[in-house]
Amino acid sequence: QVQLVESGGGSVQAGGSLRLSCAASGYTISSSYMAWFRQAPGKEREGVASISGGGLFTPYADSVKGRFTISKDNTKNTVYLQMDVLEPEDTAMYYCAAALGTYAGGRSRSLSGSSYAYWGQGTQVTVSS
Repeated sequence: QVQLVESGGGSVQAGGSLRLSCAASGYTISSSYMAWFRQAPGKEREGVASISGGGLFTPYADSVKGRFTISKDNTKNTVYLQMDVLEPEDTAMYYCAAALGTYAGGRSRSLSGSSYAYWGQGTQVTVSS
């Protein structure tokens, strides 16, 4: 049974930083793409960042480029999202997602929610101005 458990969310002032973690069990994070998504109240889910199984490719949404960094530690089977220079517009529930090993969409579809089979429960990030 695959489980993805997010942690690290919280409340921070604009300009601050947070690091989210996604610990996977029943799934090997090097087997395929993993990603972070977010959804704010009344808005559609948005792909924020993804990372390929080998870690070579890390696409980002334009809204977070230069501020967020996705990484992973295969020895801990954990994916991270370092979020710097946070803005009130970053306020959302953040979700970790994992693709099946058969995923073949590459970078072009790695920020699409339909590419992912497994999802965590989410962690809330609130940025105040």
